[in-house]
Parts: sequence; C-alpha cells; structure tokens
Amino acid sequence: MLTARSHLFVPGTRADLMTKADRGPADVVVVDLEDAVPLPRKEEARETLAQWLASGPAGPVWVRLNPAEELAADLAALRPLTDRLAGVLLAKAEEPDVVAEAASLDRPLGLFLETAGAVLSAAALARLPGVTVLHLGEYDLAADAGLDPGEDEAELAWARAQVVFASAAARLAPPPAPVSTVVSDTARFLDSTLRAARQGFVGRMCIHPSQVLVVNDVFTPDAQRVADAEALLQRYDQALARGAGVLVDDSGRMVDEAVVRSARRVLAMSRPGPSRE
Repeated sequence: MLTARSHLFVPGTRADLMTKADRGPADVVVVDLEDAVPLPRKEEARETLAQWLASGPAGPVWVRLNPAEELAADLAALRPLTDRLAGVLLAKAEEPDVVAEAASLDRPLGLFLETAGAVLSAAALARLPGVTVLHLGEYDLAADAGLDPGEDEAELAWARAQVVFASAAARLAPPPAPVSTVVSDTARFLDSTLRAARQGFVGRMCIHPSQVLVVNDVFTPDAQRVADAEALLQRYDQALARGAGVLVDDSGRMVDEAVVRSARRVLAMSRPGPSRE
C-alpha cells in the first residue's frame, strides 16, 4: 500500500456507501466489519460485503476483520472471494496465534495496534508471517493507556514513533496515519495530517469523505518535487554507470542511496494508479 494516500472506511452493512466510496477519490476502500457494525448485525454485514465484492468493485478493497471469536466467521465469509480483496486488516491485533489465523486467508495483512501491549510488541508483530503493514488505533490506545490527547497530539507521539520505526525495521510499507474524528474543521484536520506526514506516516485512514481530498493533497507531491526527484534519479543512475555510488547535486548536497530512496518514494506517491494497493 506504499502509494495509497487515502483509505476510506465504510461500514459493512452499507453496500450503497461501499459503491459510493469505490467511485470516489479515495485510493482504497476499507470495509469495516468491526467497530462500525454492532454485534447483532455482524452476519448481515458479512453477507452484504460478500454480495458487493461479487459485483466487482473497480478499485482496491481492504476489509477490517473482527478479532477473537468473530474472526473465524469473517474468514469463512471472505475465503471464496479472496481474489476480490487487496488485503485484510486485523482489529485489536496482539496475539501471534490470532495474527496467524488472519494470515491464513493468504492476502496482504495489516495489523491494528490498539493497546499498550500491542504497541510495546510492535517490532515483533511487524515480523510475523503475512504482515505487510501496521496501523495505530489511537482512540482505543488512549483509552487503554489513560491518555487525554490535546490538539497537538503530543501525547501520542511516542506510540506513533514505535509503529513507524517498527515498520521501517521490518521493511514493511510505511504505516498510514491513524483516523481522526475531526470532520468539520478542515484547518485542524490539515494540520494534524501534515504533522503525521512529518512523523513518517504515508497516507491516512479516513472515516468521512470530507477528509479524503485533504489527505490526497497532503500526500501528493507537487510538480516541482516530482521533477526534482526524477532529475536526481537520472543523475544517480548516470553516476552508478560510471562506477560511483555517490554524487553531489546542484545545491551541493551529497546524494547516496538513502537520499535516492526518498526520491523513489516521491515518485511512487505521485502515481497512485491501478497498482496503488
């Protein structure tokens, strides 16, 4: 999911919203079988999702699975339709055996870390078989750890860093930024998303369509950044052809493989096409 910018959640009981999200500007649709679906409607959500997936969505679809006792039923419902899924997300991931159960679906697997224990185990969870991306469930985490985050979200910075660094250490895709309940204050949501981008997140999970365009804008490099990245990569390739592993760019900056990786990421984020999942 490296080049996906926006990931829009929709409840598993609403096929109309799934279709609307699939046709909208979000890079990825995330159908939620967990928090957005009350317990008495879990089976209804599975049936609705299965019917909608069978209709052939146009874009990438991920599904957030329930943890614990509801997980087996989720997997059974999705197993016949795995070719329609870009991946699955396991809610409240913490126990390796439950992660292994979700991984048995043989699709890219994301883990939601939503407790203090899960965050402290982020490095180990990131290396479990099948795991491709980590997510931070900040609202559940705040409740679990007794945090009361302010507008600057400083209280969550340590947990965010754990997830970003665990992802990088395990060579996973950078994590998308966590959801925000701010849906009517665009300036505040923009500030929060820019902060998340500086902290190492790539893309963001959205819970409302109004958030999608803000996220897409933040995580889409402008034309100048793209042109600079393309020029740098061209010069780096030329340097490699001459047998040099580093070069000095026009601004006098030393360019090595680490700088080149950043340039490649810029280009990846500028092209969120059909392969964006």
